[in-house]
Amino acid sequence: MIADPGGAVIGVDFDGTLSPIVPDPADARVDPRAAAALARLGGLVGAVVIVTGRPAATAIAYGEVAGGPGLADVPGLVVLGQYGLERWEDGRVTSPPPPPGVARVRAELPILIASLGLPLTGDGDSGVGIEDKGRALAVHTRRAADPEGALRVLREPLAKLAAETGLTVEPGRLVIEIRPTGMDKGRALDAFLAERGARSVLFAGDDLGDLAAFEAVRRSGLPGVTVCSASAEVTGLAALADVVVEGPAGVAALLSALAGAVEGR
Repeated sequence: MIADPGGAVIGVDFDGTLSPIVPDPADARVDPRAAAALARLGGLVGAVVIVTGRPAATAIAYGEVAGGPGLADVPGLVVLGQYGLERWEDGRVTSPPPPPGVARVRAELPILIASLGLPLTGDGDSGVGIEDKGRALAVHTRRAADPEGALRVLREPLAKLAAETGLTVEPGRLVIEIRPTGMDKGRALDAFLAERGARSVLFAGDDLGDLAAFEAVRRSGLPGVTVCSASAEVTGLAALADVVVEGPAGVAALLSALAGAVEGR
């Protein structure tokens, strides 16, 4: 990667990797040090790609940095949002229409959650939160009185609703997402590596949804590195990573060191 940066693809997740995990997902913002490191790398490597469950445009919006380079300033950046169903590039988002099951889930989720005796969050209130991603919906329990207990109560009913609507569930850090089938971070990364003719790859992530991207790095047959942005909430990913760092700050430091190594080669 350092000897042949023009053939390298740097892939990263957003939440928990570039941005700290926060109680309200709408409050997530990129670590400015990570954005600055990616801005350096964008001019040095073959490609920088963010692969996230967030809508692609949201990742860009939450990647703004006052007084410094934000994600939109990363040269040649591509954001594969909604697990690869959306693509942001050169300021434009392209995506297929959402499947019809999403509208049903959107209508039924509040009723389902209430029927389970779980309060929904209001402004500043504790409870279960629904994040509408347009083509997917995520149910967060981080602000519930008993986050793990609420997650256990929700797991089976949400899986049933997903199956009835032709969708799938994606578990994460105190969140269950109902989203379209047929795409995951691994498939998205597979396609991107082929598109760019990559000769090496690094992928950094923090959660169970990033396992598919780790697997894509390994099956690519390319010189590759998997990086875990470690947390106390998700411990299994670290055992499968080549490199473990401490959260988004650790990711930022690693990316900055990589940029420095390429610049100094």
